[in-house]
Amino acid sequence: MTDLNNKICDVFAGLVVRKDLVKTVKGNAIVPSYVLEYLLGQYCATNDEDSIESGIQTVKEILAKHYVHRNEAGLIRSTIREKGRHKVIDKVSVALNDKKDCYEMAFSNLGIKKVLIDSGTVKQHPKLLVGGVWVIADIEYEHTEDKDASPWILSTIKPIQMSHFDYESYIEARSQFSLDEWIDVLVQSIGFDPEYFGKRSKLTQLTRLIPFCERNYNLIELGPKGTGKSHIYSEFSPHGILLSGGEVSVAKLFVNNSSGKIGLVGYWDTVAFDEFAGKKKKVDKALVDIMKNYMANKSFSRGVETLGADASMTFVGNTEHSLPYMLRHSDLFDALPEKFYDSAFLDRLHFYIPGWEVDIIRGEMFSSGYGFVVDYLAEILRHLRNQDFSDQYKEYFTLSSNISTRDRDAINKTFSGLMKILFPQGGASEEEIEELLKFSMEGRKRVKDQLFRIDTTYAEVDFSYTDKSGIEKPVTTLEELEYPNYFHKTVSSDDAGLLDPDTGSNEAASQDKPVSTEPKIQEAKEGHLTFVENQRGVCYDDLFSPYLKGAKHITITDPYIRIFFQARNLMELLETIVKGKAEEDEVVVSLVTVEDEFKGDQQREFLEKIQNEMFTVGIKFAYSFDNSGTQHARHIVTDTGWKISLDRGLDIFQQYDMGDAFQLANRNQKHRACKAFEVTYIKV
Repeated sequence: MTDLNNKICDVFAGLVVRKDLVKTVKGNAIVPSYVLEYLLGQYCATNDEDSIESGIQTVKEILAKHYVHRNEAGLIRSTIREKGRHKVIDKVSVALNDKKDCYEMAFSNLGIKKVLIDSGTVKQHPKLLVGGVWVIADIEYEHTEDKDASPWILSTIKPIQMSHFDYESYIEARSQFSLDEWIDVLVQSIGFDPEYFGKRSKLTQLTRLIPFCERNYNLIELGPKGTGKSHIYSEFSPHGILLSGGEVSVAKLFVNNSSGKIGLVGYWDTVAFDEFAGKKKKVDKALVDIMKNYMANKSFSRGVETLGADASMTFVGNTEHSLPYMLRHSDLFDALPEKFYDSAFLDRLHFYIPGWEVDIIRGEMFSSGYGFVVDYLAEILRHLRNQDFSDQYKEYFTLSSNISTRDRDAINKTFSGLMKILFPQGGASEEEIEELLKFSMEGRKRVKDQLFRIDTTYAEVDFSYTDKSGIEKPVTTLEELEYPNYFHKTVSSDDAGLLDPDTGSNEAASQDKPVSTEPKIQEAKEGHLTFVENQRGVCYDDLFSPYLKGAKHITITDPYIRIFFQARNLMELLETIVKGKAEEDEVVVSLVTVEDEFKGDQQREFLEKIQNEMFTVGIKFAYSFDNSGTQHARHIVTDTGWKISLDRGLDIFQQYDMGDAFQLANRNQKHRACKAFEVTYIKV
C-alpha cells in the first residue's frame, strides 16, 4: 500500500476497489469491467485483506451461480424451470410489440425472448429500448397452454449501475488531493499504473474521458494497434456504447423514419465507433451527411421535424502507416474511409488524440493499486455534463483573434472537459490552467493542420494565445517539432510543398534529393535546448558527442545512478564516448553519485561491471560517492572546457520494456519517447 493508495481508501471509503481484482474474478465471464466492479464495489470496497479475500470469493460465487454463459444457457433455463425461479446476470434489450401493445424483453446470453416487462420499468430505464443494458434479474417459469404466451416471467429487474451518489462529498474529497495525486487517482481508476506514464501521456489517457462529461464532444484517435483506444468506451461506463465500424446506419444511429424510433444518440452519453479506419470500407454517404449536421448543430432531421440530442461521438481506428510516412506522403487522416475523408466532416472534430504517442499496452502497465469503482466515476462524469468550465482561462489568457469560431469552440470544449475532470472544485493556478489550455489548443491544431493539407481553401490559422502581460505564445504540435521538414506540406500538391532542408523555402523537393529528418550532429557551441514529453528522435550521440570529442578526462555528476535502468543509461553514455574516440586513445571517466541507502551492494555491483567492461575499450572508469546530502546538481564536465548542465541527468527517456530484445526502443534510443527535459551547454 503506497501513501496514495492509503489516502484514496481513507478519503473515498467504500467507493474504491483494487484494480487487479477485476482480472481475479473475471474468469471466462464476457462482461464489461463496470459490471464486475459493480459487484466488487458491493463486497470488496476496502483495503482490509481478509475482507477483500472474502469479498472475492463472494463475487466469484455470484458469477458462477448467476452469470449466464451462452454455452450453458440450456442448463440455466432448466434450473429456472425446476426451481421455478432463478436470479441471472445478463444483457437484455426491450422492444415494443405494437400488435399486442406491450413491451417484450430479450435476454442476450440466456436466449429467451418475448418476456413481458411493464411500461413503468421501461420508462425508468429507457436504454433498455436501444443497445441493451446489463441487469440482475429474477426470472420465473410457469408453463401455459397458450401458444402465444411466454412461460418466462420477469419478477424483478435491476440495471447494474449506481442508483445515487453524493456530488458535494466528491468535491470536498477532491480538494484533499494535489493535482499530481488526483491525476494518478484517475489513471489508476481507468486501470493503469501511473508509474509507467509521464504527465503528457496521463493527460492523453484522461482526454478519452471528456466525451463522458462534455455534451456533443467530437473526438478522434488514430494510432497503432494495441494502445487501448477502445477500452474506455467498451468497459468503462454504462452510459457509453461501442459500435463496430460496420454496424452503423442512419436508422440505428439517429432515427428510423418508418417507425419514428429515435436512435442511439438519443439514449447514450457517448457513442464510440470502433475500427473506424479502413480506406476500402463501404460507408453510406447519407450517414456521413447527417453526422456532419449533427456534429456541427447537435440536431438531425426526421422528415420535416428537427430533433436534438447531446451524445458525444468518438472515432477510434488503426493507422496504416508510420507518423513520418503520413507526414511525408499524405496526412494524419490517411487511414479513414473515403466518404469520411471529407474536410467538412473532419472540421467538426474537436480534438485529435495522437495515438502514435500512446504506448502499446504491456501487462506490467495495468494497475494493482486502488481506484474508483468505475461506475461511481461514470456517474460523476455524467453529472458534470450539466456544467460549463470553458471560460475559466479567460481571466489569465486570450486566444488569438485569428482563431475561428469553430476552432475556438473546439478548444473551449476540450479545456472545459479537462477542467471538469481535474478541477471540479475549482482553484486551478494560472500555470495549471495554461498547461491545459495549450494541450487543448494542440489537439485542435492537429485537426486544422491536416485540413490545410487536404483542402487548400482552408486558411492557415495562428494558434497562439496572449497572457496578462501581453506576451504572445504560439502553440505547436509535437509532430511539428519532431518532423519540421515534412510538416509543411499539402496533399493536393502531391510531393510538392516540402520545406527544403537547406534553403528553408516551400518549394517542391526533387526526387533525387530526399528530405531527411535525422538530426545532424551539431557543432559544439554554447546554447540551451528544450525537449517536450513524448518527443522521439533524441539520443546521447546527438546531445553529447560534439562536446565530448577530444576530451581526455570527463566528470559525470549525477546523484541518481543507483538502480538498473540508471546504470544502463550510464553505460549508454559511455558507449557514446567510445564511439567518439580513436581506438588507440584512453579516456578517464569519473562518476560522482550518491550511494543508495537500501541497495548499495547492488549499485556497486553494477558500477564495477561497467568498470571492468569499459577497461577493455580504453575507458578508465572510476566512481565515488558523495553522501553529504548536498549533491543535487547533474552535469557533465570535460577537460576541454565544456560543461553540460542536465536538469534530469541521464534519465531523459520514458519507461520501456528493457527485457524485450525485439522492441526497437530497447535497441535504439531514437525510438524511445522522452520525458520533458532541458540541456544547457556552457564554455567554462
